[in-house]
Amino acid sequence: MKNMSYLCEVSDEDCRDRLRMDRAAFHKLCFVLQYVCGLKCSRRVSVSEKVTMFLSILAHHTKNRCVKFAFKRSGQTVSKHFHAVLSSVSRLHAMFLVKPQLITEDDTDPRCQQFQGCLGALDGTYIDVHVHITEKGQYRNREG
Repeated sequence: MKNMSYLCEVSDEDCRDRLRMDRAAFHKLCFVLQYVCGLKCSRRVSVSEKVTMFLSILAHHTKNRCVKFAFKRSGQTVSKHFHAVLSSVSRLHAMFLVKPQLITEDDTDPRCQQFQGCLGALDGTYIDVHVHITEKGQYRNREG
C-alpha cells in the first residue's frame, strides 16, 4: 500500500513515467475496470494496486520477479492479479473497438470505389512494417 500512496502523491509527470498515463486517467481506468468490468479488490490487494502492477508490467516490459520485489508480493500473487486485470481489460473490447464497415457499391467517396467489398483501413492509417534486411532493396524508393 505504501507503493500506491506514493503514486497518488507524485506529480502527473512521475505517474506518466511509471504507468504511461497521468493520475486522472489512471483513476478513470480503475473505475471502469471495477464498476463496468467487475474487477474486485481482494483481501489484501486493492484494484488500483492490481492495475498498477499490470501497467508496470506492460509499460516497461517488467518481469514478474521485479514486480514481486517492488510490490512486496509473491510471484503467484502478481501473476494471479495480472491475469485478473487482463481478463477485465479484454471485456472492454466491445466498448472501445469499432468493427470495420464493409464498403458498398453506393459509397460516394471516390477513393473507396476500387475497394468495394473490402474491409480495412482506408483513412490514412499508418501501419509500421519491418522488412527483412535481405528484402529491403526491392522496397526502397527515391525517399529512402
